[in-house]
Amino acid sequence: MDTKTTIPSSQPTSGQGRLYVALAALLWSTSGAFTKILTRDTFLGLNIPEVQPLQIACCRVLFAGLVLLPTIRRRDISFRPTMAAMAISFAVMNATFIWAMTVGTAANAIVLQYTAPMWMYLASVLWLGESADRRNLVALVIGLVGIGVIFMGGWQGGQIPVVLIALVSGLGYAAVMIFLRVLRDVSSRWLTVVNHLFGGLVLLPLVLTQPSPLPTQFLVLFIYGAVQMGIPYWLVARGLRSVSPQEAGTITLLEPILNPLWAYLVASETPSWFELVGGTFIVGALVWRYWPLKRRGGEGARGRGGEG
Repeated sequence: MDTKTTIPSSQPTSGQGRLYVALAALLWSTSGAFTKILTRDTFLGLNIPEVQPLQIACCRVLFAGLVLLPTIRRRDISFRPTMAAMAISFAVMNATFIWAMTVGTAANAIVLQYTAPMWMYLASVLWLGESADRRNLVALVIGLVGIGVIFMGGWQGGQIPVVLIALVSGLGYAAVMIFLRVLRDVSSRWLTVVNHLFGGLVLLPLVLTQPSPLPTQFLVLFIYGAVQMGIPYWLVARGLRSVSPQEAGTITLLEPILNPLWAYLVASETPSWFELVGGTFIVGALVWRYWPLKRRGGEGARGRGGEG
């Protein structure tokens, strides 16, 4: 007789959970490739006629929201005043991220967006009144060194506006995470759909005034939204059933590492030396911040997801 504990089919194992999160990070990392396909001269030739950054920003989140909409249940739906600020922050984050990736490099855009946890930490301490801790403080200092290096490169290369746009994306991302913490008692599925649909609909009036993309470009935009944005949220939700948020945060650091690689393979885009060094500092700071700590006395075996 088999005495092994049977794991319910709806509950992934730890290995499956890590695989779900890793696959989500892999899909998220393709944003640079999708953006470059639509805005650079590649083997697909889909940059003519030119697709504007706001068109990309609008379609990717609108299609993602529509794909995720069937996951909503009636019990998930609720409305809070704070949700408006959250949705606006998400729209700003999305638009500035695509803008920075279109006019600059994928590496610059993604690593500066990933400064969000640093700004979130500062806001948590200065605004929410949470206590400071050594681990986050060290990560903040390392990350600020990386940002300084990227600013030096931007200053020498005349790319300061692009750097600032990417930093705004990181600040917008931090604001979204803070609002998600404030709204933690609201369905995460519902908040995700609200953010994506609002982020697309708010840009739609501006997009409709611009020349329409070709059918093949629309197909790429749909795949961009559905596959690169929509599916990863479902994968992460599944993965977090058996993987702690701390470990998931470490695994998703695959995104800023792989994103420039796909952009290079698709459009031969090479980051500058300053972007590589600065990005290494920022990713290193995030690894330091998210790497799971071993707890004393076997405390680490008590459940999952308790790190906050």
